[in-house]
Amino acid sequence: MRAAVLEEHGEPLSIEDVDAPDPDPEGAVVEVEACGVCRSDWHGWQGDWGWLDLETQPGQILGHEPAGRVVAVGDEVESVSEGDHVAVPFNLGDGVCPRCQRGHSNICENVMPLGFVEQAQGAFAEQLHVPTADHNLVELPDGVSSVDMAGLGCRFMTSFHALAHRADIGAGDWVSIHGCGGVGLSAVHIADALGANVVAVDLTDDKLEKARELGAVEGVNADDVEDVPGEVQSITDGGAQVSMDALGIATTCQNSVLSLDAHGQHVQVGLTTQDEQGMVHLPTDAMTMQEIEFIGSLGMPPTRYDEIFRMVSTGKLEPEKVVSETIGLEDVSDKLAAMTDYGTVGIPVIDDF
Repeated sequence: MRAAVLEEHGEPLSIEDVDAPDPDPEGAVVEVEACGVCRSDWHGWQGDWGWLDLETQPGQILGHEPAGRVVAVGDEVESVSEGDHVAVPFNLGDGVCPRCQRGHSNICENVMPLGFVEQAQGAFAEQLHVPTADHNLVELPDGVSSVDMAGLGCRFMTSFHALAHRADIGAGDWVSIHGCGGVGLSAVHIADALGANVVAVDLTDDKLEKARELGAVEGVNADDVEDVPGEVQSITDGGAQVSMDALGIATTCQNSVLSLDAHGQHVQVGLTTQDEQGMVHLPTDAMTMQEIEFIGSLGMPPTRYDEIFRMVSTGKLEPEKVVSETIGLEDVSDKLAAMTDYGTVGIPVIDDF
């Protein structure tokens, strides 16, 4: 089968013929019909996250936002069948650890991040293997396309979990989203669907325009103002109730925290780069005196995807609106390179393998 393989960090991926996977007894093989290209793939391509023991190695197949059809299942698989139309969460759980048993498989004690470690080769390929298929595969609703659902396994459901489960958003609350890449634009759309008033913050007008199309009430171009938190506080008449760093650099994290009103909640979704290596200076005294919460959020348990599907079925959520373009497997390296300078809008999706 064809796959885009990492040879060297920061260099174009190699399009190669590699062996197609076979299912282990509890696993399944999915024929990939579509896969999003995510900034997390960019992190892996760059060789980030060594401080998390997640630095990708040569030979890795990246890609962690797939949707497709099951083409083979292991002998011990019970609830998944050949032909099922499925999405795959990027943080694969084992289904049996205490966290998984409590419904928190997104932070499984033995999590395997799809497309970042040798044991979980990714979806920039015609097929991929999914371990513990009964637990990790999510059947998609009838009538949806794989392209429209390609961002579901990472960016869209990550934003949903962060805002619907981790934060406490009330009707009419102000929510500021810092960084309008794929996860940030998804967050804008989801916060609007949850009844919030959204302020989108980014460096480029085209992304802010897209954010307005997805429901943002106001947009702040961080290049055009000297004081981003002050601008957000002015728009929101004192500060947002919830704010999200959807990028993961020190500036967006700090701006997000400083944009909050007293008793506000900062939600950290973006993971950091080589510049921060997981450590960001924060105004801890101000956070203490204003009783501001700092909340981490990673992925989403697949057992709760049905919440998204119910909102999709009634038109309250439209994940396809965040998809910006479809590309071929050969185009992935160019899209990763463009992300270095934040040169993509929305979610590029591979649909030609």
